[in-house]
Amino acid sequence: MSAKGLWSIMKEAAETLIIALVLTFFIRSFLVESIEVQGFSMEPTLHDGERLLINKLVYRIRPPRQGEIIVFKYPRQPDRDFIKRVIAGPGQQIEIRTGRVFVDGNPLKEDYLTTTFFGDLPPVEVPKGHVFVMGDNRGNSEDSRSFGPVSLEMVKGRAFLIFWPLPRMQVIGAGE
Repeated sequence: MSAKGLWSIMKEAAETLIIALVLTFFIRSFLVESIEVQGFSMEPTLHDGERLLINKLVYRIRPPRQGEIIVFKYPRQPDRDFIKRVIAGPGQQIEIRTGRVFVDGNPLKEDYLTTTFFGDLPPVEVPKGHVFVMGDNRGNSEDSRSFGPVSLEMVKGRAFLIFWPLPRMQVIGAGE
């Protein structure tokens, strides 16, 4: 092979690598990101060590909806990601009485919970530009009950797929 032919192959490989890196950066920054679940606050829905994909584009189009599982920057340590379920949105009032969650005075249907939680929270109105989040494992979850509503600016995206381990692979919808 001539030097000219070798140079042509190296140039093409470099161009392909640069395009792949730019696409990877774009996809990870603006569209989809992989995260690992750490801890037990979302059990039984999500388990420690599972890998998820999050949609980073959806909340540029619309705000998070009640029941969706979101990833956000932990308000007390913004370099850490947290994953919780949206319980209430801006302008809604949340209250917890003897473990039962009420949004705008109505009991919240939470079929995804498998354990009973006993606790109270006086009525709190979620401020504009924020969401109130809670873990599915209420007795073992640091969430909006302790750090307050989460600013929408801190929300990274919506969890939509468990992809690892393979036997647990499934699409994650609101209320699941």
